[in-house]
Amino acid sequence: MTVTIYHNPRCSKSRATLALLQEKGIEPTIVEYLNTPPSADELRRIVGMLGMKPRDLMRPKEAREAGLGDPNLGDDAAIAGMVANPIVMERPIVVNGDEARIGRPPAQVLEIV
Repeated sequence: MTVTIYHNPRCSKSRATLALLQEKGIEPTIVEYLNTPPSADELRRIVGMLGMKPRDLMRPKEAREAGLGDPNLGDDAAIAGMVANPIVMERPIVVNGDEARIGRPPAQVLEIV
């Protein structure tokens, strides 16, 4: 099982999710997405696994601050905006195989590990 966490070490929910995985004996691959953002293709794949629209993966306040707050923002523009401004992505995201969950609350990620 290869589990990946898109992690922001400054985020309390991200830290709590990582700790929860480690408590369960899972040592995930850690991607600090602010330093190494996912590609547009990878982000499309993650959004698909989450079963949501790209716009729904954006944190509203950060999206507005990045100029991505238009509620009519298209999928391609939202993906491009998250790649260029990864701070707008909801966090943390845990991926296991072809499943993904957002760690809000952290226990939600246990559904896929």
